[in-house]
Amino acid sequence: MSVSRLYNILAINWQDITHPLGGGAEVHFHEIFKRVAAAGHRVTLLSCSYENAPAEETIDGIRIVRRGQRDFFNFAVPRGYRELTAHEHFDIVFDDINKIPFYTPLFVKEPVVAIAHHFFAKSIFLEVSFQYASYVYLSEYLVRFIYRNTPFAVVSNSTRDELLKIGIKAHIELLPNAVDQKIYHVLSNTKSKTPVIGYLGRIKKYKSVDHIIRAMPIILQHIPDVRLKIIGDGDALPELRAIARSLGVEKQIQFTGHVTQNEKVKLINESWVVVNPSSKEGWGLTVIESNACGIPVVAANSPGLRDSVIDGETGTLYDYGNIDYLAHAVVELMQDEKKRNLYAKKARQWSENWNWDHSAQKAITIIEKNVRT
Repeated sequence: MSVSRLYNILAINWQDITHPLGGGAEVHFHEIFKRVAAAGHRVTLLSCSYENAPAEETIDGIRIVRRGQRDFFNFAVPRGYRELTAHEHFDIVFDDINKIPFYTPLFVKEPVVAIAHHFFAKSIFLEVSFQYASYVYLSEYLVRFIYRNTPFAVVSNSTRDELLKIGIKAHIELLPNAVDQKIYHVLSNTKSKTPVIGYLGRIKKYKSVDHIIRAMPIILQHIPDVRLKIIGDGDALPELRAIARSLGVEKQIQFTGHVTQNEKVKLINESWVVVNPSSKEGWGLTVIESNACGIPVVAANSPGLRDSVIDGETGTLYDYGNIDYLAHAVVELMQDEKKRNLYAKKARQWSENWNWDHSAQKAITIIEKNVRT
């Protein structure tokens, strides 16, 4: 990785890679910026605290400073920023917009680059109470004014289009997600002998995991021995279990809960297809993780997912919320071994385009463009 000058970088994100509730945004930041740190740059991450977590530690070269509780971390950020900048000079600040924005352009003196994965917009009303959803919706709405002239780094063209639509005037660059091919890869002799559908990711309402459960009665009519494995944890799990019971398909579904990374890779490899029915994603990191394991993906034609799935090549896109078509797409792929194997091959090749080293180099290029000389 080429280096012309070493920079002191401050990043702000709600959570760090160790946080129990961390997700794709945390993986994206950590994988990119641990490589930026390895290139000689100094990287500090300001994030929220959690139970038994040290106030400060260094992981993979990234200095993590934890301040404030998760629910109110946005209110702790200005003070945390002042505390850090009182003792050292930073060349640039990365504002990882993930949940409630921090509005850093209002108080940060250094150049700011905002990282955006996706905005909830109206989909937040699928996830939480009307009162809290309204708070998130309004907080995101203010981005169009407060960040109007702030440069952005986004994970997909879908997110770029969102920003352009709300009137962001500054430069927007892609800073893609990627996949570690050493971790996510095809394992020999692990494919299930009987048909298995996989879902992997956080179990949140807006991810619409209930859609694949609701599709199961239709799928079972065509493939009686099919099984669904829902890989991951989240607060929507009890509701999903209740839906499975009400539809009489609980015996055909395994809820794994949280699993280790090695177990996750094994479970992906066991699957014949993976499904992602989410209403919105930043890009679809779990899609590419599945592809790297040689598994095609059936996904909703939603923002982010339409960027990570090549329809008719690495998987199938269907209209979000169309349970019948979701079931049809899954049945077609599972019953057509020739097509499934062709998609699997192309999915594996597609995953090789997404490399964390390339994304880290892109991050350094973005820094060089935005640091004041």
